[in-house]
Amino acid sequence: MQKLIFFVGVAGTGKTTVARKLSNRIPAAFLDRDTVGGRFVEHMLVQNGLDPNDRDSDFYKKNLRDLEYDTTKDICIENLAAGQNVFMISPFTAELKNKQWIEDVISAAGLSRSDVDVKVVVVTLSDMETQRTRIIDRQTVRDQWKLDNWDSFATRVQFVPEVNWDIPQSSITVFDNSGVLTDEKVETLFQFVEGKQTVTL
Repeated sequence: MQKLIFFVGVAGTGKTTVARKLSNRIPAAFLDRDTVGGRFVEHMLVQNGLDPNDRDSDFYKKNLRDLEYDTTKDICIENLAAGQNVFMISPFTAELKNKQWIEDVISAAGLSRSDVDVKVVVVTLSDMETQRTRIIDRQTVRDQWKLDNWDSFATRVQFVPEVNWDIPQSSITVFDNSGVLTDEKVETLFQFVEGKQTVTL
């Protein structure tokens, strides 16, 4: 079966880092929504007189948010149709709530549920200070708005999104990415993705 793995969670939990570690073990198309749509979104925000790093404005949520996610989805579909495994990295909060969303992705690729193994890795942290430190350490311009508006931005790092997809609970795991991302932790996730270890919420 092809693998379609979602790495979800709030900003600063290390979704991309965790996915990169696993990509060393599992060949896959690597689709980070920030990379897919970031440059276009920044340009459109500037054209409308807004901060290019603000992903919390009403304008972004109304006009740009779904463009980023839908474009990432389209690239995912193309890779699935080409027979590739796919890693999807982003919060996907609204998409996880929509039961039909994952069905549409798989069917649009010309595949069935028996062809694709869907798993969700929810990446969390133990505390907010660790989140803030990691956002500072990764030194991306896009994060400056978050840091300048920390009190309004700060989100629960142990947040577990609602998953309404028709997948077994054993296909969802909550991964605490606090501390060092050791080889042992990566191995545990690898076993989960490979279906050799059952981890439930």
